[in-house]
Amino acid sequence: MGIPLKQAAAVARYVLEKKMRGVHRFPLVLMLEPLFACNLECAGCGKIQYPTEILRKRLTVKECADAARECGAPIVSIAGGEPLLHPEIAEIVAEITRQRRFLYLCTNAILLEKFLDRFAPSPYLTFNVHLDGMRSSHDRKVCREGVFDTAVKAIRRLRERGFRVTTNTTVFRGDDPEELRRLFDHLEEIGVDGMMISPGYAYEKAPDQENFLRREETRKLFREILRDGRRHGWNFNHSPLYLDFLMGDRDYQCYPWSNPTRNVFGWQKPCYLLGDGYARTFEELMRETDWDRYGYGRDPRCSQCMAHCGYEGAAIDEAFGSLRAGVRVFRTLLRAG
Repeated sequence: MGIPLKQAAAVARYVLEKKMRGVHRFPLVLMLEPLFACNLECAGCGKIQYPTEILRKRLTVKECADAARECGAPIVSIAGGEPLLHPEIAEIVAEITRQRRFLYLCTNAILLEKFLDRFAPSPYLTFNVHLDGMRSSHDRKVCREGVFDTAVKAIRRLRERGFRVTTNTTVFRGDDPEELRRLFDHLEEIGVDGMMISPGYAYEKAPDQENFLRREETRKLFREILRDGRRHGWNFNHSPLYLDFLMGDRDYQCYPWSNPTRNVFGWQKPCYLLGDGYARTFEELMRETDWDRYGYGRDPRCSQCMAHCGYEGAAIDEAFGSLRAGVRVFRTLLRAG
């Protein structure tokens, strides 16, 4: 498991404190989108499809820092859009890591070489580089040639400079499981600290609506990708219970509150993937969202979703509620550490 012991310990303390206080719904990861603008137009992403006046909007450094404090989650994932397009992204990173939160800066890596000197290595900072396949597949998905090579070069530079680096891979219908296995082997060879993997969600604004996986397709594909115990050789930045879920070996209900989203519109209801309105504050989001309306078997828009932003939280919850599940996660963590 590609999660540092320091981070795992902090999350464990946080979850145990919540459970001891009898809190059932609480955030684990803040999904922070300080802008929607991007320097790519990926076929499977809807963010770049917003009108120009929305793409010009930015959250301020203070708004980002306040959102992290207001939410209180131990982990913050800065996405977008492309965060490196934000003129104050280094200041945002500095403010949030100063709060001793574990920050994942998600990027396509195109601008990393240019801006690398603005960041300093920290146990609280991880660069999370987007890679959806080997060279030809990744470049096709992001609709631009050369992006794969740029990303791999950036990963090598980050590792040379002492930064922690993970990758994020979104899986779509038609993906070749053998190619993804080769990708994970390659990423291990170049020294990434962990890898994230998740089936894509059918954003309403995404240009390509044909290649999002249905639930049974997800299970079949992930069983092929992770077969023969290979997932124990790869350093995934996930609970092993979530990987079991992707393969159909476990069943969870979605925890949309575990990964709340703050973006240029406000606090998004109910999650990163659905937009049913916005709350002004995190407290309002938690209090006024009808959480029982969402998830598999409740909302038809959720019927095919198995994304980590809804189900990783459920897997973590089981790890703290079941001795057998908890031991499995602990053993995986020790093996990786």
